[in-house]
Amino acid sequence: MDFEIRAAELRLGSQCEAVLRDLPEWFGIESALRAYVNKVDYLPTYTAVIEERIIGFLSVERHYSESAEIHVMGILPEFHRMGIGRALQREAELDLVAQGVKFLQVKTLSPSSPNKDYAETRKFYLSTGFSPLEEMSDLWGAENPCLIMVKSLEESGEHF
Repeated sequence: MDFEIRAAELRLGSQCEAVLRDLPEWFGIESALRAYVNKVDYLPTYTAVIEERIIGFLSVERHYSESAEIHVMGILPEFHRMGIGRALQREAELDLVAQGVKFLQVKTLSPSSPNKDYAETRKFYLSTGFSPLEEMSDLWGAENPCLIMVKSLEESGEHF
């Protein structure tokens, strides 16, 4: 299966919405989904494309000159475990390193809230060099504890 990774673009919210809607296990809360879609319009977003169809995307938010965050990433279910997430992350990290970013973070559901889908998400991030940093129960509410994971981009590349 050949896919193309396209460099960061803006104004892709409506195009990426279809991907998120096909992932209710992760994006089943309508208000959260809408917030992601609205923000994607203003964030650099990398896309994985097959025959002009977006099959996955990753949006990056810069916090400071030396730090950034994977704000949201989604891959259509039929394309999971095919290297698309790694390819999107690799492209984003290469651009961020070129811009002088040293640290990348991602927020996901903490393991203290058992969920098999998010267990796979954490496994993916661990496999690409992220480490758990902190759990926050007040960010998304006690029923959805947040795990912040971080990665040094100065050591990037060894996990791909």
